[in-house]
Amino acid sequence: LLERYHIPTVVFLNKMDLPGADKAALLAQLRDQLSGGCVDFSLPPAQLHEEAAALGDEALLERYLERGSLTEAELSHLVGQRQLIPCWFGSALRDQGVDALLDGLARYVPAPEYGSRFGALVYKVSRDGQGTRLTWLKVTGGVLKVKDILSNRRPGLEEAALWSDKADQLRLYSGDKYELTEAAPAGTLCAVTGLSHARPGDALGAQAALPAPALEPVLTCQVLFDRDPHTVLPLLRQLEEEDPQLHLCWQEQTGQLFLQVMGEVQLEVLTRLARERFGLELSFGPGAILYRETIAAPVIGIGHFEPLRHYAEVHLLLEPAPRGSGLTFASACSTDQLDLNWQRLVLTHLAEREHPGVLTGSPITDMKITLIAGRAHDKHTEGGDFRQATYRAVRQGLMQAESILLEPWYDFRLEVPSAQVGRAMSDLERMGGQYDPPAAAGEETVLTGRAPVAALRDYPRQVAAYTRGLGRLQYSPGGYRPCADQQAVTAALAYDPERDAANPSGSVFCDHGSGTVVDWRKVPAMAHVDSGLRLDAPVRQQSAPPAPRSAPASGLAGEKELMSIFEQTYGKVERRSFQPQRPPARRELADSYSIREQQLGPDYLLVAGYNIIFAWPELQPVARDNLDAARKMLLDILANYRAFRGGEIILV
Repeated sequence: LLERYHIPTVVFLNKMDLPGADKAALLAQLRDQLSGGCVDFSLPPAQLHEEAAALGDEALLERYLERGSLTEAELSHLVGQRQLIPCWFGSALRDQGVDALLDGLARYVPAPEYGSRFGALVYKVSRDGQGTRLTWLKVTGGVLKVKDILSNRRPGLEEAALWSDKADQLRLYSGDKYELTEAAPAGTLCAVTGLSHARPGDALGAQAALPAPALEPVLTCQVLFDRDPHTVLPLLRQLEEEDPQLHLCWQEQTGQLFLQVMGEVQLEVLTRLARERFGLELSFGPGAILYRETIAAPVIGIGHFEPLRHYAEVHLLLEPAPRGSGLTFASACSTDQLDLNWQRLVLTHLAEREHPGVLTGSPITDMKITLIAGRAHDKHTEGGDFRQATYRAVRQGLMQAESILLEPWYDFRLEVPSAQVGRAMSDLERMGGQYDPPAAAGEETVLTGRAPVAALRDYPRQVAAYTRGLGRLQYSPGGYRPCADQQAVTAALAYDPERDAANPSGSVFCDHGSGTVVDWRKVPAMAHVDSGLRLDAPVRQQSAPPAPRSAPASGLAGEKELMSIFEQTYGKVERRSFQPQRPPARRELADSYSIREQQLGPDYLLVAGYNIIFAWPELQPVARDNLDAARKMLLDILANYRAFRGGEIILV
């Protein structure tokens, strides 16, 4: 993880006062198992510089040969690049080596450089003794002041803010005591009150968003308790805010609560926290594997939502992506067909939730979803209409596609006595795992490789049993791979996508003045828009034939009937919204295709200043006395609006 996040690292080896502590052996072990850049910084300066110069940097080696030593700045640069990992030895209990460690941190660890624009990173959420929510953050640029408006951004959606809150207090803690401050400059660690939506890992201001977590939950289990669920759920939500790896899933229909966790140790910690914080006794049902789903080939999904006085249609291209890439979203839809604000809304709805697959109801992943066409109505379209159309488009595309079930794998390191290596290799082959050739490590043999999580869940107990406690098994998440026994797992979970009322795959069309649900198989024939894109992708067998092209809601006759209904209801409609749209001229695509990525710019708001000033009741009295004061008040209002909503404001 330190390597993943490019964090300069130092090592302090404690308890060196114990009998048998061997500095040379420990340093060799560090270099073998952690990094070859580990260097003993308690060495004399000449020997320290010699070891640092021998790390493989030719330019550094030449400077050392010329001068016979290295400067502190050169050593600090190596530490910042993670080429050099300083190591100190001592005993904290006896205050041995601690001063050398602190002095080395000040001399050799490079100080970060901060920018002038405000930025911060949320790293913790907790509560004080009075129950006040504390958001802990590090200021990574500029200055944070009391009453500043803070918001986070979602990558890939043009910096669209998910939440905006005001910083009520800035607290500088020392133990349980704190001091209030009016401003926190870059480099400050502080606790902020008033942020009710911030989560660990949120990037604020100019701070770049963190990459996706390297560790993700791979198990799910039911939470059992003896209180009213509506009392327990808010309490557990507090723990979920504090630990970003906890994922609670409340099923309203069954009244059951499920929890996604990393393993049994996390369940033990959660049980203890619930008991100490809330006096709540928790138990857990049997765990199950968290699967994911993806698709084998590109497919186009269509969603239409048109009950009375509502209208939205969305066409999405779903494409498989490399393993571990997650979900990415893009737009290739012309603004002549669908306005930019509606396109952004579709992208927001794609990213705001996990979309379940159609094999087991597990979340989809490793896909690129592109908006290729859509349609709105000038009068009847609302924001929620595109949410429904987007969800249904994703679902309709998945129903057509050839879905692949993915199961989690672990990367493992297994150390066993040499006499038991045959048993270990046999077990791994039986599990369907993969391992590298065994490596000898003294009297033990080390096996490294990969295996499914389902097979390794109970294996640590077996290792402890057949090695009589001498074996050690360590593993870390190794991503998702196609499930070896997809058919059996799918049959065991018995998920029926067409009976999932919370995730409908059909669309809603207007028929004789009322909304009618249309089966997902018939939606392409009744769509009002043609994206012009054709795919030669495998489609699952359809149990019902597609509807004829002369469906009531499509074609000229259906459009006339629909127009007549609207005119009877709302009066004469002088617009061409309901005329059949001519499909864009695009060549037919068979084996290959390409889509033009469309760069979405910021939102613009044009404000007629004097009209607003003399029309706004709060500004009219001020303008009568002092027009300049009214202008400044309007500037303040628009500045606050921009802080909440983002985008660009042009004040005339």
